[in-house]
Amino acid sequence: MKTSFLSTINSNNKSKLSAGFVKAALGAFAMIFVVSCKVGEEYTRPDFGDDVSSEFYAGGKKEETLAVDSLNSNEVNNDTIPMSEIPWKDYITDRTLQNLIDTALVNNIDLQKAMKNMEIGMEELAQSKANFFPSLNARPAEYRRDYYSENFNNYGSNRARRNHGENPPESFYTERLEYASALQANWEIDVWGKLRWQKEAARAQFMKSKEFKKAVQTSLISEVAATYFNLVMLKSQIEVAQKNYALSDSTLNIVQLQYDAGESTSLAIQQTKSQKLKAKTLIPQLERQYVIMENKLNRLLGRSPREIQIDTDFEDIEFQERYTSGVPLELIKNRPDVAMSEYELITANADAGVANALRYPSLNIGASAGLNSFKLEEFFDPVGSGFALLNGAIFQPIFNNRKLKTNYNVALSQKEIAQLDFKDDLITAIADVSNSLAKMEKLKEEFAIAQERIEVTQKGLKDAGMLFKGGYANYLEVISAQSDALESELNLINIKNQLLIANVELYRSLGGGWQ
Repeated sequence: MKTSFLSTINSNNKSKLSAGFVKAALGAFAMIFVVSCKVGEEYTRPDFGDDVSSEFYAGGKKEETLAVDSLNSNEVNNDTIPMSEIPWKDYITDRTLQNLIDTALVNNIDLQKAMKNMEIGMEELAQSKANFFPSLNARPAEYRRDYYSENFNNYGSNRARRNHGENPPESFYTERLEYASALQANWEIDVWGKLRWQKEAARAQFMKSKEFKKAVQTSLISEVAATYFNLVMLKSQIEVAQKNYALSDSTLNIVQLQYDAGESTSLAIQQTKSQKLKAKTLIPQLERQYVIMENKLNRLLGRSPREIQIDTDFEDIEFQERYTSGVPLELIKNRPDVAMSEYELITANADAGVANALRYPSLNIGASAGLNSFKLEEFFDPVGSGFALLNGAIFQPIFNNRKLKTNYNVALSQKEIAQLDFKDDLITAIADVSNSLAKMEKLKEEFAIAQERIEVTQKGLKDAGMLFKGGYANYLEVISAQSDALESELNLINIKNQLLIANVELYRSLGGGWQ
């Protein structure tokens, strides 16, 4: 069904009736606008009940949490502030690593792309706001001339006689001639909230793009830190391997002297030399891994491969243990990926509102005003050439109602899917934190054991060397002590590196890094 009205106003006509009609129509539209309502359900955050725990699980131990409601907390003691609320420069104190992260935040390509996506979302949000206002278009100049012949259905019309007199030509006469210039406006009245839902969806998508940028940043900081720690670890392991190679060379020299003195066999020389070559082989293996890791870090920094100067001593790097993990519901506001999932649910809810609003009548009004004349010399006469048009229309879907209903039902199902995705992402995030807490707890135990072991193996290596030089131990015992000491030292470095990365990973899993 479509209803419309058209009012044409000329300055030399009686205009009181037309003006009254226009005012009445505008008044009716204004009343409809005032009493208009927004169909659909406003978004409320779903309550997942006991499916989302109030504490992080870390293998039977209850982790320390905040004693206040995470969604309504105003003041938090600095000694118990959650890790996720700590700015990354306060959490990561290594100056070299801070400089690398600063470079990555400026040059990283993925982060730059995320920022561009955020700009796109901002433009789309601005466009959704503009939809509430009338559209205004101009036709600065328009020329039209229609030619017809005698057999034309409207031959001899008033328009033709006005151009040619009482006897228009029989072939290709000018039926219509006009010069025009006009302004046109069109306005869709948001009776059922369609435009408001579209604005809400655009806003949710913009906020999602902001959270995506945060997610890229937190992931970038975590990856740069992990790669940096791996580099420092490999550097330390190379030093250990070189020290072990020098020790193996010294042992071979002693065995050679014993062989020359007739106190050992050629087999001892061969086995000791084999141990020396084994120790030497480890050095290029570690150096190869170092170059690959160095290239990975350069890519994160947004630049081509080059040498990265790292003067940090691995033993000087300390663990971060000052802050608590907070409570699971904080992940909604702190973890960008969880926030993105909720904004996707908000978008789905808004899309359902749009689909619902499309099932109801829509109201459009339009207007145009300008100049129109069949004589160019009289075109700029506002009295004789001026015109104004006003029209309105109500559109009610009838035969496509089934399609609109289907679209609405599909939108509701998609909303339910988005809610399930939100729940799944929240549970996954909580599990991620719990895994990081358990990993850190067990790595601390491993590190303590590794420290105790290295004390034992270093003492054993020292004793084996002294006994070997005194003739109370053979070369096999020395080789075994050297291998055990090397393994324990490399293992200690590796566990410490895992613990450092676990610290950063826990920080990321809690949502830290974007502040």
